[in-house]
Amino acid sequence: MYQPILAVLAFVLSSDRQRTLLIHRNRREQDQHLHKVNGLGGKVEFHEDIYSCLCRELREEAGIECEQAVLRGTISWPGFGPAGEDWFGFIFRVDRFSGDPLSVNEEGELVWHDLDELPTLPMWEGDRFFLPLVFDDNPLQFHGHMVYGEEGPPIWTSTRP
Repeated sequence: MYQPILAVLAFVLSSDRQRTLLIHRNRREQDQHLHKVNGLGGKVEFHEDIYSCLCRELREEAGIECEQAVLRGTISWPGFGPAGEDWFGFIFRVDRFSGDPLSVNEEGELVWHDLDELPTLPMWEGDRFFLPLVFDDNPLQFHGHMVYGEEGPPIWTSTRP
C-alpha cells in the first residue's frame, strides 16, 4: 500500500534570479542527507495545507517570509526514507520573500549558490534530474517518479503536459 509522507521542498531565488538558497546538511551525524546540499522544506503537518507548510518551513529553516511561490511540480520517492518510507514532495520555486535569511540552522549552513554551479554541488544524484525543471521558463508543472536502488543512479521518469 502506498501511503507516502507528504512534504514540501523549496528553492528560494535571489532577487536577481541568478542564485538559490540551499542548506548544506552538515550539523547532525544521523542525518540521511549529511554532507549534501538541498532545498528547504519538510513534512506536512496534520493541520496544514501544502502552502501553509511551505511558509512554515521557510520561517523555521531560514527565518524568511514567503511572499510569492510557484508550484513547479511533484515527485514521488517510493522507499526513499531512512526506514524505507515512501515520500511525495511538492516542489516550489520561491520567487519573492521578505527578511534576511539565516546563515545557519540546526541542520546546517544556508548558502546562496549560483544556478549554473548547481550540477557541481554535493547533492542527491536524482536532484540533478529535476532541478533544471524548477528553474526553467516553462510555465507547466512537472510530475516525477524517482526510485533509488542499492546500486547505480536513480531511475527517473517524469511528465510535463
